[in-house]
Parts: sequence; structure tokens; C-alpha cells
Amino acid sequence: MPAQSKFDMVEKISSSLEASKGLFVIDYRGLSVKEAQELRRTLRENGAEMKVYKNNLVKIALEKADMPAIDDILVGPCACVFYENDPVDAAKAIKDTAKKLKKIEFLGGIADGQAVTADEAKAIADLPSREELIAKFVGCLSNPLSGVVRVLNGPATGLVTALHAVADQQDAA
Repeated sequence: MPAQSKFDMVEKISSSLEASKGLFVIDYRGLSVKEAQELRRTLRENGAEMKVYKNNLVKIALEKADMPAIDDILVGPCACVFYENDPVDAAKAIKDTAKKLKKIEFLGGIADGQAVTADEAKAIADLPSREELIAKFVGCLSNPLSGVVRVLNGPATGLVTALHAVADQQDAA
């Protein structure tokens, strides 16, 4: 019979899964304690947290939460990065830290209720953030509107210019 501590750990993993929108699995081998703390801090700033659990317990918690099985990803030493809001922010934080340290690697994960491969997780990291997308959308909306304003303003500007020219001619005469 399994120890009570394992049941408690599965419950802890399950609560992390319920509180998050998904997770990324990363290979963290080779990180020093200081580098791991830096990664955790960066993730925390982006609404995510990194936890290291036994792979079998994570598999049990995923099954219990009716989430996709990622048995082929949960092999060997790996860490789970649970994100609360936007998967792009967490993926970017992992990617940036991996680029800087050259020791972290995506193994896969779960995003929007579906299993993702390492390549798909990297593609998520390359997407623009929510704020960038909103800024681009606002820019797309404002460009045509500013053009319309310039076109509508053209005749009025021409009239004012003509009136100034007539006034200048009368002053000269």
C-alpha cells in the first residue's frame, strides 16, 4: 500500500493543476541552485511557478484531473511549470532563460487542454504576448481612421488657405 505522503503529494499536484490553465515540462538538468532560483523568480513575475515532482505522481494527478496523458514527455528528471494566465508569457520566460543559460530545454506540456510537443511549446514562446496583440489591433484600427480624418480635413484646409490668400491680396491692395 502506498504511503500517505504520496497521496498528499498527488493532492498537492492536483491542486496546482486546478489553479493553473496548463503546464510546460522542462529539462532542468545542469542548473545550479542560483540559476534555478533565477528561473523561478522570472517565472513568478510572469504568473507561473516551477515545481519538481515524481513523474508517476504527476501522471496520476493528470489522469485524476481528466487532462491529456503526457507519459512520453514525463521521462527522466524534469520540472513542471504551471502557468496561471497566458501560456505565452510563461513560455517566453522559459525560452529567454534557456537562451541565457543554455541549460534548459522544453520537453512538452499541456496548453488549452491539449498536449503539446517540445516544438509546439517553442512555437508558443515565439507568439506575441496578449499586450502586443492588443497594441497591433489598435494600430490596425487607428490607421484607416486617421486616413479618413485627413481626407475629410483636406477641403477645410484648402478653404482656409484660399481665404488667407484672398485676405493677403486685399491687404496688399
